[in-house]
Amino acid sequence: MPHAKGSIRCAVLVGPQGGGKTALLRALIERAGGKTAGFDTSQEAKDFSMTTEPNFARCDYLGETWNFIDCPGSIELLQSSLDAMRAADIVIVVAEPDPERAASLGTYFKFLDDHNIPHVLFVNRLDEAQLRVRDLLQTLQAYSERPLVLRQAPIREGDTIVGAIDLVSERAWKYREGEQSELIEIPAAAKEREEEAREAMLDSLADFDDRLMEQILEDKTPPSEELYELVAKELSEDVVVPVLLGSASHGHGVTRLLKLLRHETPDVSRAAARSGVDKGGASVGAVLRTVHAPHVGKISVTRIFKGGLKNGDTINGARLSGILSLNGESRDKLDEAREGELAGLARVDEIATGDLLIDGKTNRGDFAEPSLAPVFSLAIHAKNEKDDAKLSAALAKLSEEDASLIAERRADTRELLLRGQGDMHLRLAMAKLKNQYNVEVTSAPPKSSYRESIKGAADHHARHKKQSGGHGQFADIKVKIKPMSRGEGFKFDEIIHGGSVPKQFIPAVEAGVKEELDRGPLGFPVVDVAVTLYDGQHHPVDSNEMSFKMAGRQAMRDALPDCDPVLLEPIFETRIHTPSEHTNKVHGVISGRRGQILGFDARKGWPGWDTVTAMMPESGLSDLIIELRSLSQGAATFETKFDHYQELFGKDADKIVNERKAELQAG
Repeated sequence: MPHAKGSIRCAVLVGPQGGGKTALLRALIERAGGKTAGFDTSQEAKDFSMTTEPNFARCDYLGETWNFIDCPGSIELLQSSLDAMRAADIVIVVAEPDPERAASLGTYFKFLDDHNIPHVLFVNRLDEAQLRVRDLLQTLQAYSERPLVLRQAPIREGDTIVGAIDLVSERAWKYREGEQSELIEIPAAAKEREEEAREAMLDSLADFDDRLMEQILEDKTPPSEELYELVAKELSEDVVVPVLLGSASHGHGVTRLLKLLRHETPDVSRAAARSGVDKGGASVGAVLRTVHAPHVGKISVTRIFKGGLKNGDTINGARLSGILSLNGESRDKLDEAREGELAGLARVDEIATGDLLIDGKTNRGDFAEPSLAPVFSLAIHAKNEKDDAKLSAALAKLSEEDASLIAERRADTRELLLRGQGDMHLRLAMAKLKNQYNVEVTSAPPKSSYRESIKGAADHHARHKKQSGGHGQFADIKVKIKPMSRGEGFKFDEIIHGGSVPKQFIPAVEAGVKEELDRGPLGFPVVDVAVTLYDGQHHPVDSNEMSFKMAGRQAMRDALPDCDPVLLEPIFETRIHTPSEHTNKVHGVISGRRGQILGFDARKGWPGWDTVTAMMPESGLSDLIIELRSLSQGAATFETKFDHYQELFGKDADKIVNERKAELQAG
C-alpha cells in the first residue's frame, strides 16, 4: 500500500476552463457521502459565471479523510493552481474529449513533470465524445513527458460510450445515471479492444519494472493484486500517468476514480520529501494560499507535512487561536491540525503564501512558487479621490492573495498600474475591489514610455535677468548642444575659462538643463543629448544659483526645437511561447504589430511547443496576450525585457505627439 491507513491526504483538481472540474468535485464528494454546498458562492463567481478562486472541500471516504482543492480553470488564474499543486499528494488533471484543446493541458503537464508530482488524467464528458479514446490520447501524449497509460477501455453501444472495463482487474461496469455503475460481463464486442488496450497498458508499465517485463516475455499473466501494487508504485513515483474515463455530470466513472485515489495515492510523507520540507523540525507546514474573508479576516491555508499544530501553539511568537477546517463556505473550528491536514490558520498576520512553518517559526525556504510574470496591464485610479488610501490597502490584500497580481506606481508616466495575467484577471480584481472593499476604480490602457531625442546640434546663448527692487537675478550662459548615440543617456561638460561663470554656479546650470529635459518640445523626456557650457557672464551682486538654474532651463527650452527633435519608442525583446501548430499564426501577429521576427526554435523542455523571438514596440504589447490566447485555445504566452529605444516617424509619430500635446493642454 502506498499510504498509511487512516492518513489524511490531499487531491488537487486542475485543468482548462470548461472541463468540468467543479462538477467532478461535487460528484466525488456526493459519492463519498459528503455535502457539496458552498462552492463558487462569491459575487465574482456569480458575475463571471466561473470558478474565480479555489474551492476547498473535506470529506471522509471508507474511513479516510480527504481534502480536495478545485482550482480555477482560466489560464489567467493559473497562479492558484501552481501554488496548490505543490502541496498535493496527487493531482487530478481534468480534460475534455476534444483534441483541439489538448495544448491547453501542456502547462499543467509541464509543471507536474518538472516537480515530480503524481497525477492522473480524468477524461470528462465522455458522453459528448466524437472520436476514439486512443486517438485523443495520442494527441494529448504530445504534451506530456510521462506516458499516458489508459486504465480503462470504453464500452460502446453504437457511437455512445455506455460503460468501461478496468484493465487491471478485467471487470466491466455499465453506467447508470446518477448512480454507481452496474457490474457486468465484458461484452463480446468489446473483448478484442480490451485485450489490445490491456497489452498496451502492461507494455507501458513494464518499461519501469524489470519483473513485469520478464513476465510479459514469458507470456505469463501477472495476478491483479501484483498489478495494483505496481501501478500504485509507478504512480507514486510519477513515472506514468493513469488515464480514467467518465462523465462527472452523470456520475459516470466517479467511483473508479475514488477507488484509485484511495488505493494508489501516496501519503503526505512523499509530498513532504518531494517538496524538500521533510527535513527540519518536528512540526512542518507550508502556506499555499492566503484568503481575506469577510467577518473572519486573514486565513492562511496551510498543509501540515509533518507533526501538527494545536490551538495555543505559537508562530513567530504570536499565539495560534483559530484553526479551521475548509469545506465550501463552512469553516468549522478544529482543536488541532494533524499531519496531512489542510487547515486554515486564522488571523496570523506574520505569515504569507509560500512560507514554511517549522517548529513555530517562519522560513521562506524553497517551497514558495515564483509568481507568474505579468502579461497585461491597466492604469487605474479611484473614482473618489478620498478612496486613495483604501485603494492602496485593498490592492495590498489582493496581491497577498494572488502573487501574480501586482500593483505598482510607474515613475515616468505617473500612473498606478495594475498588472496581471490578462483582461479578465484584472477585471476580476477590480470587481473584488468594489464588492469586498467598497472601492470603485476606473481604468485605461497604460501609456507607453516614449522618449525623444535630437538629430541636430545647436549653439545657444541664454540670459536670465530679473529686477524687482533690491537684489535682482542675473545669469548669462552659452552652451553647445549635440546628439549622442542611442542609449548613451545624458552628458554635461563645462570648459569655462577666466571665471566667466563661477564654479559654484556650474552645478546649477546642469540642474536646470536636466530639469528641462524632463519634457522636450514633443512632450516627452529627452535622452541621448550632450550639453557643454563654454562661456557666460555673471554679476557680483545679482547672480546666484537660482539664476543660473533658470538660465540652464531657458537654454534648453529655446534651443531644443531647433535641434531636429525626433520621437523614440521603447522596443522590447519578446519571446512568445506557443504550441507548434500555431507558430505560423504568431508570425502574422508579430508583423501586424510592427514587430521584427528574429527567429524561432523548439521550446526547450516543452514537447510540442515553439518559442518565437522578436523585437516588439511597447505599444504592440499592451493587448498582445489577448490575441495570442485567441489563436491558440488559450495556451500561448510571452515574456519580455526592455532592449532599446528606436526612432518613430510618419503618421504613427504624428498621432502620438498630437495626443500628447492635447493631454498637456488639458492639464
